[in-house]
Amino acid sequence: MKFASDNTSGVAPEIMAALQAANEGYATGYGDDEITARVEQKLAEVFEKDVAVFLVATGSAANALALSVLSPPYGAIYCHETAHIQVDEAGAPEFYTHGAKLMSIAGAQGKITPDGLKKAIGFFVRGDVHQPQGAALSLTQLTEWGTAYTLDEIRTLARISHEADLKVHMDGARFTNALVALGCTPAEMTWKAGIDVLSFGATKNGAMGVEAIVFFDKALAGDFANRRKRGAHLMSKHRFLAVQMETYLKDGLWLRMAKHSNAMAARLATGLTTAGFEVASEGDANQLFPLMSDNEAEALRAAGAYFYDWPYGIPNARRLVTSFSTTEADVDAFIEVAGRVKD
Repeated sequence: MKFASDNTSGVAPEIMAALQAANEGYATGYGDDEITARVEQKLAEVFEKDVAVFLVATGSAANALALSVLSPPYGAIYCHETAHIQVDEAGAPEFYTHGAKLMSIAGAQGKITPDGLKKAIGFFVRGDVHQPQGAALSLTQLTEWGTAYTLDEIRTLARISHEADLKVHMDGARFTNALVALGCTPAEMTWKAGIDVLSFGATKNGAMGVEAIVFFDKALAGDFANRRKRGAHLMSKHRFLAVQMETYLKDGLWLRMAKHSNAMAARLATGLTTAGFEVASEGDANQLFPLMSDNEAEALRAAGAYFYDWPYGIPNARRLVTSFSTTEADVDAFIEVAGRVKD
C-alpha cells in the first residue's frame, strides 16, 4: 500500500532491460551518440515540430536550467504558490537564473487563474529600474494538487503572458498523466497552446531518471548546451539517459503506463468515497487528496500504508499518488483498511 509518491516506484522492466543492453560495448560520451540522435528525432515527431532537445537526470535541473534561459537575474518568474519550483527545489531556479525572483500566485486546486496572473503581472511597472521585470510564467502540468490545466486555460494564460512580453515554461514532471487525462496530443498541450519551453518528465512515470528540456522556439536554445555544461548537468555517459527516453517513447509505453496510473487513482477515489471519505481534490490523473482524521491516518499507517500529509491550506488533507506499478490489489487493500478505520 505504497502511495507516498510515484517517485517511490521502481523502473519499468522495459527500461531496465534497455539500460542493460546499452551497457554492452562502447559509445561516444556527452550526448554525441546514436541513441541521443534518435531521441531528438523521436521527440520532434511526438511534438509535431522541429525542436531543440536536451536531456538531464532530474526534474529540478530541467526546470531551473530552462528558466535560466527565460529570465535575467533581475527578472520575475510567476508561478503558483505550491509549484515545485517555489516549494520543493531549494532555490535552484533562483540559483541558476543568478537571482531572478519567484512571484507566487494563489489559486484553488493548484491552478493560476487569468485574473490572478494579470494582477501579479501588474504589480511591477515595466521599465522601472527599482522593480523586478516580468520575464516568464511557469505552469505545472499536472499541478501539485493533481489537477490538469485544460487546453483553453493554457491558451488563455499563455496569451496573457505573451501580451506582457513573458515567455511560458511548463513543468511537465507528470506531463504524460495530464496528457492521457485530457485526451489531447502533445503538440496541443504545449506549443500550439503557447508554451515556449517544456520540462518533459519521465522519471515519475517509470524511468530510472531522465527528463527532457524541449525548446519549441529553437532560438531560445542558442547557448543552452553551455548552460547545461556549466550547471554540471551534462552526463558523460549520456547514452544511459538517452536509452531511457527512447524506450519510454517506444511503442506507446509512456502512454500505457500513465493510463494505468490514472486508472488506479480513479479506482482508489471511488473506493474511498464509497467508504465515506470526503475527497478535497480528486485530481484529474494519478493523485488524490482525501480528508482523514489523525486517528484514521495513523491507523492506516499502522496497517502498512504509506502516504504524505498535505499541509497546503486544507486541514486533514492527505496525498495519495499512484504509479505505473500500482496494482489493483494495492488499491483494494488500502480501501479495505480505510473502510475499517473510518471514524
